[in-house]
Amino acid sequence: MPGMAEAPKSQMPARRKARKRALDVLFEADLRDLPVEEVLRAYLRRLEQPRPEHLGYAIGLVEGVDAHLDRIDELIASYAEGWTIDRMPVVDRNLARIAVYELLYVDEIDDAVAITEAVELARQMSTDDSPRFLNGMLARIAEFTTH
Repeated sequence: MPGMAEAPKSQMPARRKARKRALDVLFEADLRDLPVEEVLRAYLRRLEQPRPEHLGYAIGLVEGVDAHLDRIDELIASYAEGWTIDRMPVVDRNLARIAVYELLYVDEIDDAVAITEAVELARQMSTDDSPRFLNGMLARIAEFTTH
């Protein structure tokens, strides 16, 4: 409405941008079979100044996924019914990795938010089947990891 003060920006858009940046780095490393740290360093060198505020969260996601990749991929492989991790689209595989990292290791992110964000990015960037697939798999992982 005219004359009303603009509502403060929520964390959601910044975190979504951070997840998108993390996805860019993880996707490139996965697709090109390069070390994540190398791709992250190159990505950071290409960024213009001033760097976005959400960059710290994006770097934390990339480094966290990389540090815990074996455990994350083990869970994805266990709960991805009908799919091997290698057969998943690269976007889906890396969105799942980010979400599973948040489910397991980022306490300030609610499970539902981690899942919703992965599903929303899949809706924007992957196949028509990806949102439903990720939602089901991540919900099963969340249920497993909270019990």
